[in-house]
Amino acid sequence: MEDWFKQFIILWSVIDPIGTVPVFLAVTAGLGSPSLSRKLALKAVLISAIVLLFFVIAGEYLLNEMGIPLEAFQIAGGLVLFLFALTMIFGESKPDEEMGIVQKGMHGAVFPLAIPSIASPGAMMAAVLLTDNNRFSVMHQFVTTMVMLSVLFVTFILMLLATRIQKVIGVAGASVISRVMGLILAAVAVNSILTGIQQYFDLHTAVSVSSPAMGL
Repeated sequence: MEDWFKQFIILWSVIDPIGTVPVFLAVTAGLGSPSLSRKLALKAVLISAIVLLFFVIAGEYLLNEMGIPLEAFQIAGGLVLFLFALTMIFGESKPDEEMGIVQKGMHGAVFPLAIPSIASPGAMMAAVLLTDNNRFSVMHQFVTTMVMLSVLFVTFILMLLATRIQKVIGVAGASVISRVMGLILAAVAVNSILTGIQQYFDLHTAVSVSSPAMGL
């Protein structure tokens, strides 16, 4: 039970259902139709689920085949997440790139809503790390996958309620939330980068120390 709760906390943090609400409000601001907004939310969650399930099933295999250590993936994911956070903090209420996508309607479900808001680099990384074949059994990986899907379901529910939230907080409130979440996201990204760097050097230091000993 404790492991399930820990997994839920980790996946909740990296997927960040609450932080997705301002992004969803920005993407759906020009749609004008509640039904289209619901379809966009469903599409975004389904795309995110497919992407994250892909990393659960094949992420570790692909990284191993390409010779990419998990630490490098973690650092790269943190950098991408940090750049996205900067656009939330210093950009306009809708960055110019996102404005072009919003004007295209349902395409906003893919970017920036599904990727990188819901299926963020951190979420992809967590999907790989929490289903490591060398550390976790098939049953454990199945439970982790179910926990991940439950967080995605909560994200979908919050997006359905986003219109009501918007009526309460208004455009200015959504902008404030977006920037605050951007700041939190930046901190998470920096922590991801620092952790990846630390783990990388710890691993290589351990290897370099053990190599002479093996020679002896």
